[in-house]
Amino acid sequence: MPDNIFEEVQSLLARQLRLDPAQVQMESQIKKDLGADSLDILQLLIRIEDDYGVTIPDEELATFNTVADVVAYLETLK
Repeated sequence: MPDNIFEEVQSLLARQLRLDPAQVQMESQIKKDLGADSLDILQLLIRIEDDYGVTIPDEELATFNTVADVVAYLETLK
């Protein structure tokens, strides 16, 4: 598991959404601020599950509104 989870999530989102990593901040709303749609979020979920070797339950996924939500969840897995 990466040491800096935020940087890892930032990099994944930036690549997935074709954004400058500087645009992806902890307080960024994934859909509203970063322009992710449902497919983007599903693809991101798959990448995170593969990279971290975890399965994220649908009820957890529903709580991911901001980048900080994703980072906080991944930190609970450490």
